[in-house]
Amino acid sequence: MCCDDPEPADQIAKQLGPGPFELVCLFVSPEADFTALVAATAHLFGGADVLACTTAGEIGRAGYEDDQIIAVAFRKGHFKALTYAIEKLDEIEEQSVAGALIEARLSLTQKTPDWSSEFAFLMVDGLSLREEQLTAFLSAGLGPTPLFGGSSGDGTRFGQTWLARNGEVMRNAAIVVVLRCDRPVRVFSLDHLVPTEQRMVVTSASPEDRVVHEINAEPAALEYARLLGLDPNQLDQFTFAEHPVVVRLGDVHHVRAIQQVKENHDLVFFSAINEGMVLTLATHDDIVAHLDRGLNELAKHDKPEFILGCDCILRRIEAGRLQKTRAVSDVLSAHHVVGFSTYGEQIGGLHVNQTLTGVAIYPPPNDEATSVPD
Repeated sequence: MCCDDPEPADQIAKQLGPGPFELVCLFVSPEADFTALVAATAHLFGGADVLACTTAGEIGRAGYEDDQIIAVAFRKGHFKALTYAIEKLDEIEEQSVAGALIEARLSLTQKTPDWSSEFAFLMVDGLSLREEQLTAFLSAGLGPTPLFGGSSGDGTRFGQTWLARNGEVMRNAAIVVVLRCDRPVRVFSLDHLVPTEQRMVVTSASPEDRVVHEINAEPAALEYARLLGLDPNQLDQFTFAEHPVVVRLGDVHHVRAIQQVKENHDLVFFSAINEGMVLTLATHDDIVAHLDRGLNELAKHDKPEFILGCDCILRRIEAGRLQKTRAVSDVLSAHHVVGFSTYGEQIGGLHVNQTLTGVAIYPPPNDEATSVPD
């Protein structure tokens, strides 16, 4: 629904229906009154936990959307969830985070011994610069439970992002959900990038700030532009979306997306970057065709009832630049993907960029367990 609806909480409740619900997630345009919405919905769904975060864009019934509030509800009787908030991300300790997750998994297993499907969902402050450390800690406590998530956004402003759990508004925080259910699920991550042979070395960086000062012993932005054959003054978000860099981890490449260029020619990244890291320029497969193939693969044996997706803002920017927003939206809509555009995605113990990461939830016979209005 549009974020300027005069009674958004009432409309959400009306569209979701009577429930009862175990969990409600709200993905909220930064143009909405986040605090008022959170207060109005905190106790609107009985005993359900109500989670919310701001976005860099929304994914609803029509695919890519803007200025919307997306609501996703998980029904009692089919889902069991435990949620908790992690505040002050710069002070977290692995032992406490991992211990809480181990207890949550054990509790859910005891409550639903006949259910075999389990996954974890993370919403984290997209400006915290702490996603790498957090996902590593979470992975230690989750064991075999697959984790995915997204970093909250603020459109393309990168000013401030918000999260909320049961009426409490937070920054520099994360919300973790561990869910068990009575139906098949599949956590996945898709990207359409193809590494080239063009490599570069980070020779000066401030990892804690995700800033690269020098590449190949030259000012970072100037060297990046030179390798692309571009004027440094042409560097912008469209350039970064079209010319990503990736880092090799084992046999897999992961994007280290560039967020912005500073006046002093530093490059600011969306994820961790260290001195000595070898970066590889990447090119693209067709974003529409690749997305359709990936989602069709998820539906190879049974079509998901619903896919909760975290989609990098750079994918949306690329689609817009190539005039493929409508085509991407049609694919997302056809495969029942809803969720939000992010400042980064989490999969397993990694914080990544320029991916569509999520969970496909498959239907049980003769039932319906989720509601997804926007």
